[in-house]
Amino acid sequence: MDLRLPALRGLRRGAVAAVAAVVLVLACVGTWSAVASDDAPAVHRADRVMDMGGGVRIDTSYFTAGPAGRRPAVLLAHGFGGSKDDVRGQAEKLARDGYAVLTWSARGFGRSTGKIGLNDPGGEVADVSKLLDWLAKRPEVELDGPGDPRVGMAGASYGGAISLLAAGHDHRVDAIAPAITYWNLADALFPNGVFKKLWAGVFLNSGGGCGKFTDELCRMYERVAESGTPDAQARALLQAHSPSAVGKDIRVPTLLVQGRSDSLFPLGQADAAARAIRANGAPVDVDWIAGGHDGGDLETGRVQARVTAWFDRYLKGEKGVDTGPAFRITRTGGIDSTDGAALLRGASADTYPGLGSGRRTVPLAGREQSFANPPGASPPAVSALPGLGGSGGLSQLSSLGIGVSLDFPGQYAQFDSAPVRGDLWITGSPTVTLHVTSTSDDAVLFGKVYDVGPGGGRPVLPSQLVAPVRVAGAKDGKDLTLTLPAIDHEVQKGHRLRLVLASTDLGYASPAAPATYRVALRSGLTVPTAPGVTTAAAPLPSWVWWLPPAGAAVAAALLLTGRRATTTPAPDPALAEVPLQITDLGKRYGKSADRYAVRGLSFRVERGQVLGLLGPNGAGKTTTLRMLMGLIKPDGGEIRVFGHAIRPGAPVLSRVGAFVEGAGFLPHLSGRENLELYWGATGRPPEDAHLDEALEIAGLGDALSRAVRTYSQGMRQRLALAQAMLGLPDLLILDEPTNGLDPPQIRQMREVVIRYAAGGRTVIVSSHLLAEVEQSCTHLVVMDRGRLVQAGPVEEIVGSGDTLLVGLAAEIADPLVEKVAALPGVSSAVRTEGGLLVRLTPAAEPLALNAPPAEPPEPLASASGSAAAAAARLLVELVRLDVPVASLGPHRRLEDAFLTLIGGSA
Repeated sequence: MDLRLPALRGLRRGAVAAVAAVVLVLACVGTWSAVASDDAPAVHRADRVMDMGGGVRIDTSYFTAGPAGRRPAVLLAHGFGGSKDDVRGQAEKLARDGYAVLTWSARGFGRSTGKIGLNDPGGEVADVSKLLDWLAKRPEVELDGPGDPRVGMAGASYGGAISLLAAGHDHRVDAIAPAITYWNLADALFPNGVFKKLWAGVFLNSGGGCGKFTDELCRMYERVAESGTPDAQARALLQAHSPSAVGKDIRVPTLLVQGRSDSLFPLGQADAAARAIRANGAPVDVDWIAGGHDGGDLETGRVQARVTAWFDRYLKGEKGVDTGPAFRITRTGGIDSTDGAALLRGASADTYPGLGSGRRTVPLAGREQSFANPPGASPPAVSALPGLGGSGGLSQLSSLGIGVSLDFPGQYAQFDSAPVRGDLWITGSPTVTLHVTSTSDDAVLFGKVYDVGPGGGRPVLPSQLVAPVRVAGAKDGKDLTLTLPAIDHEVQKGHRLRLVLASTDLGYASPAAPATYRVALRSGLTVPTAPGVTTAAAPLPSWVWWLPPAGAAVAAALLLTGRRATTTPAPDPALAEVPLQITDLGKRYGKSADRYAVRGLSFRVERGQVLGLLGPNGAGKTTTLRMLMGLIKPDGGEIRVFGHAIRPGAPVLSRVGAFVEGAGFLPHLSGRENLELYWGATGRPPEDAHLDEALEIAGLGDALSRAVRTYSQGMRQRLALAQAMLGLPDLLILDEPTNGLDPPQIRQMREVVIRYAAGGRTVIVSSHLLAEVEQSCTHLVVMDRGRLVQAGPVEEIVGSGDTLLVGLAAEIADPLVEKVAALPGVSSAVRTEGGLLVRLTPAAEPLALNAPPAEPPEPLASASGSAAAAAARLLVELVRLDVPVASLGPHRRLEDAFLTLIGGSA
């Protein structure tokens, strides 16, 4: 299954596909074999161009491997704008797993001819039936009956829809695994009667333009795009091409994979499919992945493995195969700076909860409010921006707690809740009832729910999703129950929910005529919590199940060397109150004379600081920490802790606590018993442990009396931290303390670190989670290749963050670059590798947009850190100037500074 972004890929390949269709060479058969490894069977591939009638020829590839004999078949479909080549890798894997696999380029794509019919039952769906006829004649394919092959179908986006449609139209399909696709295309492109204009335009252009589509689709698009309003004929046409039209006939096992980061085909599309197919009595599992058409991680490897297991179960009949939970969702927390990937963790339930389970009502406050739909619906608010996909994207930023949406004063109403009293996880579609009045016959509103942190920081719009709705007959006032987008989002304790009703959105068509809307609340915000969904605890690591000899050896070493007389340099009285000073520290690799793990490293840490030690893999961080803890000797320079030079067994090490690569605990003992056992092994008096104080800071509560084998990963991490804090050391060293933790646990760990330092003690944290370091640390030391790159307060190293990278889908002329540079609030715009480097003027004046709002918007950038707003405003102006934006560098302030300092070597 091709789980790359099909629409974005199509933008790059549209011209190539158009030319390839014209110069099609009808070579009958080409076959060759490839061997992946010594053990893997050779995969044989045969290419054929098949005549579908009416002058349409479809380019196919057929994959088999292993010994002779019959086996189930799989049809793999590609995404919109792509071709059969996009799914070749998965086809070869499935062939090695014992399937006969057929791939093809749909009409109008790759080397196939014909007009694009958006999975027309008389076109693309009929083609699939002819492909099934061909498979039924192959000697390698298992049959359920004469002319009936045992076959499954899979594909993403466009390919996912054809899988669903084929299962409804042709009873020979036995199992399907559609991904990030639609159930009702009319609902997807015309949600609640509002035209999704930007995504519709992406569709048209990635298909090669209007002339590549069937005449009726081309005329429909032109009509709706010109009027801005979908009509009944347009809806009927798209509905006829949708799986929902044959939903009652889809009766096969179905694995539905849908994206959380998807403003094109949101989660509600998969929910409608799940409900309809399950009503037919067929098995249905649902998997919400982290990515989607708006970007994020598409989890290709994991999803493909699950698809294979699904077919093993329902095509091969292997009943013992684990096909996964009935419902799974991937949750995101933090960024790994080594590769920029989001850190993911799964949650699951034994049954699919739908979008409305575990509902609770959150009261909202606010009087009736009036706001304007401006002339020409400009300037528009910004939520998602189709085309900004890839591994990042706006929705990916929102999952990391970075607000990038933009609403203009005077063009929206807002209603806020009180701060929530406990963590609230929303999984599904919130709803609210409103009363809407308009000076025009129809009102078009865009509903969204923001997460607003304490102190009124920039609100976060989960997954950048909005719910458009056309309210007909609103002149006399009308009650409306609005179903908001389905999301999976945690609202932390102390945060507020904010309901916003806006009159415009960049991705949608709004009425061009000016109007005034009035909105009043008729209910609170009802949010689904899906109580049956749980995030599984990480499995107990192997060190938990055996008495760690390394831990015993360290304890013995502490006991022995702590009492051994050692020869060390005299203490420096001038540094008696300085927790750590490192001077010209060096450590070579082995006996090498010129290869250094650490070289010339010098920095100083003061009381009360939380120091983040940063650097890419191989920077020398771990080596530095091991020298600091006295575990290895430096080859040069010195380390002084409170004025005392560090040597193995130095008495001052009793003032240092460390958490490095986790701690070993006996699983049958309670948390308290493990800590008491550890402290006893050090040979120090029990009263010096300050056990209760350490446990209070760690916040383990009643869990201390339970066996460690019952602990979640987060609880074990906090227990390890409590162990490092025993004796309340003045200097605490933490190496990757948040490894394996989910977002709530990471936040708890952050609070523990901050509380510990608040008492005047010092903490050193080495971590790859840059966003977490930025929130918890006061100072930073950045290393690269063993050397110090920069040290100082976080705000000094981060700087103002006034530079944004705009990725371009195509080259732009110099005059357009000059127009960008001339925008108010932009200091400069210069070409760079991968796009355009736009530097904003610090504390700049607001951008002069098409029509000024009632109140001035926030400036492009300011010392208060409103750069996310600056990015959103810049997007509006770039779109207005017709700049072909492919990406906008996410404004991760510390990550920007970090990557700049180390030259991208992370």
